Amino acid sequence: MRNMNQMMKQVKKMQQEMAKAQQELEKKEVTGTAGGGVVKVTMTGQKQVKAVEIAPEAVDPDDVEMLQDLVLAAIQDAMKQVDEMMEKDMGRFTQGLNIPGLF
Repeated sequence: MRNMNQMMKQVKKMQQEMAKAQQELEKKEVTGTAGGGVVKVTMTGQKQVKAVEIAPEAVDPDDVEMLQDLVLAAIQDAMKQVDEMMEKDMGRFTQGLNIPGLF
C-alpha cells in the first residue's frame, strides 16, 4: 500500500508539472513564413493566429491565388512549429508511454 501512495504522489506531481507546462506553452508564440518572408503568420502555442503580415510586393491583383497559397503555407509552417514546440515541451511527460491520441 505504501508503494501505491508514493505512486499517487508522483502522478499528482506530474499532473501539476504538465498543467504548468501547458500554461507556459499558451504564452509562447511562433512565426511561420512563406515566400522568403513576404508572408508571416504569428501563432500561439494553442494554434491561435495572432497576426498575419503581408509585404506589399506579395500582392499582385492578377495573381490572387499565389497570395492565397503563400498565406496557407505560412499558416502550415507556424502550425508545424507549434507541433514541434509542443512535442519538445510536453514530450518529456509522455516519453515511454504509447497512448494513442495523446500528443
